[in-house]
Amino acid sequence: MQKFYEKTLKSSHIFKGIVFDVKKDDVELSTGEKTIREVVNHPGGVVILALKDENTILLVKQYRYPLKLVSLELPAGKLDRVENPDLAAKREFEEETGFVAKKWDKLGIAYSSPGFCDETLHFYLARDLEYKKHSPDDGEIIEYFEYNLGKVFDMINSGEINDAKTICAIMRAGLKGFIKLP
Repeated sequence: MQKFYEKTLKSSHIFKGIVFDVKKDDVELSTGEKTIREVVNHPGGVVILALKDENTILLVKQYRYPLKLVSLELPAGKLDRVENPDLAAKREFEEETGFVAKKWDKLGIAYSSPGFCDETLHFYLARDLEYKKHSPDDGEIIEYFEYNLGKVFDMINSGEINDAKTICAIMRAGLKGFIKLP
C-alpha cells in the first residue's frame, strides 16, 4: 500500500464564492483511518517580476483587507476560472502597472498553501518594458513603484516585505540567473 495517499470517500461543496469555493471531503488515509479535509478551490494566480533594468524592479502597493494593512509586493492577480496563465500575466501586469513587456520568461510555479488550498501561482519575468496606460480593476486601488534590487533585498530581510509570492518569485529569478541574489 502506498504510504502517502488519501482516498476521497465523499465530497460536498459547502461554499461557492466570487474568488474561491470550499468543499468538505470525507477521506480515508493509507492507514485505514477516516478523517475530514476542508479544501479551498482557487483558480490560481500569476505573479510578475518586472525588470526595468538589471537593478530595478517594479513593485505595487495596495491595501490588503484580510490583513488590514498596506502591502508592498510584485504585480499579481487571480486567474479567471479557465484563463491561460500566460495571457493573464500580461493582462494583470498592464492593469496594475500600466506597462507592457516585450520579453517574457516563465519562472515556474508554487502552491500558496497546499495544506488547505489548491491555488497554483505561476511566476513570470517581464523585461523590455514600455509604459502604456494604468487601468486597475474596479475596486482596486493600486500604485506601482520602482525599487533598486538591493533595497528590495533589504526590505525582505527587515520584514518590510512579507508577501510570500513576492519573495518566492524573486528567489526563483535569482536561482535561474535573471537577477543577482545577495
